[in-house]
Amino acid sequence: MLSSTEKIKRSLPENLLHYAGVFLVTTVWASTLVFGVYILIFYALAYFNGNTAQWNSTLPGLYDPENPGSTAGIAIHFISGGIILMLGCLQLMEGVRKRYPLIHRLAGRVYVLASIFAALGGLTFIVLKGTIGGSVMNVGFAGYGLLMLLAAVQTIRYARQQQFDRHRAWALRLFALAIGSWLYRMDYGFYIGFGGREGHTEFFRGWFDYFMDFWFYLPNLVVAEIVIGQYDFFKRPAVRVIGAGAIFLAGCFLLFASYIFISDYWGPAIMNGLS
Repeated sequence: MLSSTEKIKRSLPENLLHYAGVFLVTTVWASTLVFGVYILIFYALAYFNGNTAQWNSTLPGLYDPENPGSTAGIAIHFISGGIILMLGCLQLMEGVRKRYPLIHRLAGRVYVLASIFAALGGLTFIVLKGTIGGSVMNVGFAGYGLLMLLAAVQTIRYARQQQFDRHRAWALRLFALAIGSWLYRMDYGFYIGFGGREGHTEFFRGWFDYFMDFWFYLPNLVVAEIVIGQYDFFKRPAVRVIGAGAIFLAGCFLLFASYIFISDYWGPAIMNGLS
């Protein structure tokens, strides 16, 4: 936590951005924690129990009994993804970093390794089988995996070199990418629930599907750059205020969408899996 003197020194745009970020991170952590448990129970546990065919009930064509390599790759992706979703926000907590540095370092190593495995598992699936959405989805999702792999490597690289400003910047980029799979489902659920299915097809080849192939992670990186403030443009007070407003609205949207998903989908699936 920042001291009262440090809080006074911050400008109004910085304060707005700070508190909007706290609201967003709190919302994201609560939601991704539940989603991470859901992923581990519905996908990872099903893989170990030999009930992998149930994957296709939510994502058609995901499980292919004729392609064990792609099945193993996506299973690694799910298992690792569940771990990074549960650990991600913990790594952003300043209190943990300062008061419990050992926990931060150990959890950070697990987080980065899980991110690398999630990226490699997803890329393996794309290479061996390809996505249901065809070439556009292949490109979009492969780009996502490669960026996550880059961010994970850079995060651990700068931590080892004790260049902590660069480490923090890449860790924020990695977090922005890591929550992409969660946002992908949130955006689809919100759009279909309130806007119908225009632009969405069974095989994810409509105009909205193609849009979502990139939307679920590229805007996250823009928000991360605003928070990092590495470039002069993102340091401008007006940009900081606009960024704070956008982050706050995103938090409100995610809070509402999380309630819908937890009560209608993830919660019941978790309870069924545990029973």
